Amino acid sequence: MKKSLIALAFGTLGLGIAEFTMMGILPYVAADMGISIPRAGHFISAYALGVCCGAPILLWARKFPLKYTLLGLMALMMVGNLCAAASSGYWMLLASRFVSGLPHGAYFGVASIVAARLADEGKGASAVSIMIAGMTVANLFGVPLGTSLSHLLSWRVTFLLVGCWGLIILYYIWRWVPHVEGLKDTGFKGQFRFLRKPAPWLILGATALGNGGVFCWYSYINPMLTEVSGFSAESITPLMVLAGFGMVAGNLISGRLSDRFTPGRVGMVVQGLICVTLLLIFFLSPYPWCAALLMALCTAGLFAVSSPEQVLMIRVAPGGEMLGGAAVQMAFNLGNAVGAYVGGLAVSGGYRYPALSGVPFALVGFALFYVFYKKYQADYQE
Repeated sequence: MKKSLIALAFGTLGLGIAEFTMMGILPYVAADMGISIPRAGHFISAYALGVCCGAPILLWARKFPLKYTLLGLMALMMVGNLCAAASSGYWMLLASRFVSGLPHGAYFGVASIVAARLADEGKGASAVSIMIAGMTVANLFGVPLGTSLSHLLSWRVTFLLVGCWGLIILYYIWRWVPHVEGLKDTGFKGQFRFLRKPAPWLILGATALGNGGVFCWYSYINPMLTEVSGFSAESITPLMVLAGFGMVAGNLISGRLSDRFTPGRVGMVVQGLICVTLLLIFFLSPYPWCAALLMALCTAGLFAVSSPEQVLMIRVAPGGEMLGGAAVQMAFNLGNAVGAYVGGLAVSGGYRYPALSGVPFALVGFALFYVFYKKYQADYQE
């Protein structure tokens, strides 16, 4: 495995911990600041808002070498998390979380292009999946570590750790990532030209709706496992590790399959399997081991569509590749937010019903992928 791809994965690892660890440490943050847990949830929303607002950074960074853009984005991530660790109150932490989210989507947009260019011939999707792997490892190890540190020491230590990790990322990107030929400057308006075609919108729609369907269910996974499947509270940590393992495996396997069978076909098939899995979760979640197995399969599917979506957006966005790559992360976060909201509405019927509420989202996401594969995949072969 190339060191340059490992350096890029270090970056997504830091971003993944910064994004997802807040969900596990929310009670500690709320207690320390003397606010309610719902109000502390604003810190999750602030990060997601930063992700959406940060993508336009690339409009001004398009003339810079890609390596320097990566370094600048990681420096911004480091500053945001160090400020979060030092936050003295609600508003400072809210602003710090917003700043921490700004480089997230932009980093994915730039790092996807760099990974694809550094890949061996015919291995572009595998290279992108290695870059994304840091995000899955964050869910597997980083988030449980951050939660444990918050319980044993302080939630501030978690953000301090991510900030210090930023220094390591900067060093290895500087050492291991070579200078890559910059993109052709198509001008400010040229960055948006790809949005005139239907293919990018199909991918972005499939991303938002597909992820939204999964997060209808995944946002309420803990109470489903304890109150419906009958697992003890002590079992949740190893079950979350199992879910994280599914993410890692799904991401890496789909990268290899995308190089062999095209990203459009892999994304379409995986999205269809997600529909079936969510439906099975609704019916079989009262059976503990079925629930655990289906959980791992569904989280594997969640990240198995990530590298195909990222690769496809680069291919369908000529002249605006960085913005297109960042837009996937915007769609991902939008889907998460909408899915969590809709799943919350379905909870009134019981903790099995969020999975059922996610099926229509995932089904429409599959339909959009199917249309893309049938009409446009041949136009965007590598």
